[in-house]
Amino acid sequence: MCEASPQAVNRLLAALPDAEYQRLVPHLERVPLPLKQVLHKAGESIEYVYFPHRAIVSLVSTPEEGSKVEVGLVGNEGIVGIPAVLGDNIATITAMVQREDSGMRMEASLLKTEFGRGGVLQSLLLRYTQALYALTSQNAACNRLHHLEERLARWLLLVYDRVGSNQLQLTQEFISEMLAVRRTGVTEAANSLQQAGLIRYHRGRITILNRQELEAASCSCYGIIKGEYVRLLDTDNG
Repeated sequence: MCEASPQAVNRLLAALPDAEYQRLVPHLERVPLPLKQVLHKAGESIEYVYFPHRAIVSLVSTPEEGSKVEVGLVGNEGIVGIPAVLGDNIATITAMVQREDSGMRMEASLLKTEFGRGGVLQSLLLRYTQALYALTSQNAACNRLHHLEERLARWLLLVYDRVGSNQLQLTQEFISEMLAVRRTGVTEAANSLQQAGLIRYHRGRITILNRQELEAASCSCYGIIKGEYVRLLDTDNG
């Protein structure tokens, strides 16, 4: 496997054998991923794929004009723009940066060519796609079946796992949009978790104080999602 480097802090890239990684290097460009940058919009062609570092990208569905809900998220465990590699390059969802940092960008057509060579890259991307499908399908069930406090705990844990920090810059307005609930509901759920000593929330910053107890407060969906990522990608940073 390739050595960890500034260009390979994304775990998918870091998991590649050196020979395969080196074939990608000339085509990888390090780019900033500022807050709320849209990497691709639903209905538009996907020109580039992104391998985030410590950025978090929300995959957002917009079923009605003026409404949106997060159906998945991508961090340093994955790739944004996978449909362009596996098949058609027209996006069905919008990808928007929710935590700024940086990542590696590559033309989707070039990665698709490399994918067609087979090898570890192809296997990794297929297994990542399966893991992402598990996340999106479990999110759909969770949003329908579980209480908001449990859903908020699950969401914070998923973000934490991809950032690797207990300090999260997240406004209640943004969280309410991603969870498709009223802001007052997020306020009540965050206050409940704060009163239980699990988080501290102040001026757009959430600090996770007790990760183990936050996991206990989450619904079972978090464990299911995490288990699939560990099984398919052999990764566990929780």
